[in-house]
Amino acid sequence: MATYDPIETASLAELRALQLERLKWSVRHAYDGNPQYRLLFDAAGVGPDDLKSIADLARFPFTAKANLRDAYPFGFFAVPMEQVSRLHASSGTTGKPTVVAYTRNDIATWASLMARSIYAAGGRPGMKVHVAYGYGLFTGGLGAHYGAEALGCTVIPMSGGQTEKQVQLIGDFKPEVIMATPSYMLAILDEFRRQGVDPQTSSLRIGLMGAEPWTEKMRAEIEAGFPLAALDIYGLSEVIGPGVAQEYADTRDGPTIWEDHFYPEVVDPETGAVLLEGEEGELVLTSLTKEAMPVVRYRTRDLVKLLPGTGRALRRMTRIVGRSDDMLLIRGVNVFPSQVEEQVLRCPDLAPLYLIEVTRPARLDEVCVRVELRPGSMAERVKVARELQTRIKDNIGISARVEVMATGSMERSQGKAKRVNDLRPKT
Repeated sequence: MATYDPIETASLAELRALQLERLKWSVRHAYDGNPQYRLLFDAAGVGPDDLKSIADLARFPFTAKANLRDAYPFGFFAVPMEQVSRLHASSGTTGKPTVVAYTRNDIATWASLMARSIYAAGGRPGMKVHVAYGYGLFTGGLGAHYGAEALGCTVIPMSGGQTEKQVQLIGDFKPEVIMATPSYMLAILDEFRRQGVDPQTSSLRIGLMGAEPWTEKMRAEIEAGFPLAALDIYGLSEVIGPGVAQEYADTRDGPTIWEDHFYPEVVDPETGAVLLEGEEGELVLTSLTKEAMPVVRYRTRDLVKLLPGTGRALRRMTRIVGRSDDMLLIRGVNVFPSQVEEQVLRCPDLAPLYLIEVTRPARLDEVCVRVELRPGSMAERVKVARELQTRIKDNIGISARVEVMATGSMERSQGKAKRVNDLRPKT
């Protein structure tokens, strides 16, 4: 079993001892350095001295994105500004962004975790890594970049967009590794075919795909197009960025959480009660080593199951099935965008692109799903629309109008794909 860090083969007792030591430090650091946490902990009647075991963490209050936004821009930091080496911000599209901070040590830790992630996916020193995540305030591009450099790889900092040029540079520079959102990876696949270039002839062998939920069928679509292994990387800016968890190439059974730096819990989204391993709920993460902006019991809103590690003490998380805050309630039916995506991918004449639009023109919700024909498909749009309508009704339980667009007419994502446009009145 090839490993990047000795913690990957540590015993469960060794891991738990390290977690408790780091957890005590992190909770104390958050309380002493962040006035917002002092207020939260005091209001809940707990303090750092109450953390005597890992189980005691459940007594502490949750942290929500709203807490970070209320402290905008710099009120959630736990160190003075002169110790902050870098700022990033979330890619959210509503409200104030969540600003996150890193000390010099945080940047080094992040780079090491990303290097570990690339190594777990099969990347090795000397390989070329094509980074198609966006750079800038979004954590994806620079997180991938620093990690690949830390591993000893050659970085191609392409960023998102310029899809035609992406294909050109993949052909010219011949990278073995690519890092991108899965939806943008499919856009690159479309561009290969549009240019008449066989994607199977590309040099790509490893893909680290993240920043948005995706399905096994989407993985199969990517792997059928390119001669690579598409592996799931997980992270979020509020916790550190990408590199919180990574799927191993040798198991392909969900991302392994780097528990020496992030302690995971899964809770009931409604009650907040901690659930057992194997039960589906909302992933909650506590940072164990972050200096500039530690987070205690941060609610990610991602719905997963926490599972034992495969041959490792480090636990795994399942693929994200949805989010507790993007669930759509349609005429009494709970609907996640990933459920619609699954039905789209089952239609062989449709490209793996979709947009769900929800309106309420009168008293009842109405749903329109916009999709487009796969390149080369000669199918009748009406027939394909009827097929998808039936699949959505039979498998999800809602009635939806389906609009099948011409090939190439839907907007291609250069970052996180927009899947839902909820136009219902907010009141």
